[in-house]
Amino acid sequence: MNNRYDDILRRHDELARMLADPDIVSNAKQYSRLSREFSELAPVAETIHKLQQLQQQLAEQQQMLEEPDCDAELRSLIHDDIARLKSDIEAIRAQLTILLLPKDPNDERNVILEIRAGTGGDEAALFAADLFRMYSRFAELHGFRVEVLSANETGIGGFKEIVAQISGQGAYSKLKFESGVHRVQRVPETESGGRIHTSAVTVAVLPEAEDVDINIRPDELRIDVYRASGAGGQHVNKTESAVRITHLPSGIVVTCQDQSSQHKNKARAMKVLQARLYDRQQQAAHDERSETRRSMVGSGDRSERIRTYNFPQGRITDHRISLTLYKLEQILNGDMDELVDALLSHHQAALLASQQ
Repeated sequence: MNNRYDDILRRHDELARMLADPDIVSNAKQYSRLSREFSELAPVAETIHKLQQLQQQLAEQQQMLEEPDCDAELRSLIHDDIARLKSDIEAIRAQLTILLLPKDPNDERNVILEIRAGTGGDEAALFAADLFRMYSRFAELHGFRVEVLSANETGIGGFKEIVAQISGQGAYSKLKFESGVHRVQRVPETESGGRIHTSAVTVAVLPEAEDVDINIRPDELRIDVYRASGAGGQHVNKTESAVRITHLPSGIVVTCQDQSSQHKNKARAMKVLQARLYDRQQQAAHDERSETRRSMVGSGDRSERIRTYNFPQGRITDHRISLTLYKLEQILNGDMDELVDALLSHHQAALLASQQ
């Protein structure tokens, strides 16, 4: 393991030198790639340095015990220091074990978030709006930017479907465990009898694809333009600004009509199409791995029921990790960190187990 630490420190120093090279600075693509690698290694290198400092202090303390003039009182103090240092070293080693786990290459990417109302009619559409607000507030708390790419609204403030981009470093790492079926149990405002209804909403969290990830040929696309319908401003039903893109090889269809410009709608639709194709590509590779690695925190399948939001009891339960929290209101207001951290810890524990 010490050899691995040395290799990491050497690579970290090498990257620092390379990033100071004017030739590399002038090459935007190479500089971006090396900067990303340097940023990933920086916390690992810093932690290794801490470990080495503690190990040096431990060696010095142990050496002091061998000094002939070390009296009983000093020995007692040194033994206390040695015990503390050993404890700190174990904690740092555990931290390094987590830092050196295999990285998800998508963790630092932006996110394409898709929320669709499932069973439950208007109540499901209203809950889809609740979830979108939850993710938007969570994103805001973490300094991420949210941009709606397309939305199909109902007349009562809900969404049959809403697609948004969430931008910011580490956005995917924070939201990647949200894909699946979210079930809500509550009394609808329109329910006079006070009966609890159960509805469902499907969430898909896709890493945003970069141009180098997905190569889409023009002849693979059918692009249709038509007049937008529903809410959208003065341009509705007056110009053919709405865009529907069909990817012929996969059959994936993406529509976008929120912008008054056909060009903007086409660009947004292409962004969503790239993300869906990239997700399909990633899922195919993912399915080829072992079952242990494939089911870290559920399968990620959109059909899997992952969470229940029970309003009468103020309870939220994540079924994949058997976690129940009685802070439904706070979580729906974007305070999701406890839930997100628990899912990440479970994922890391599963990764550690798979390596043993």
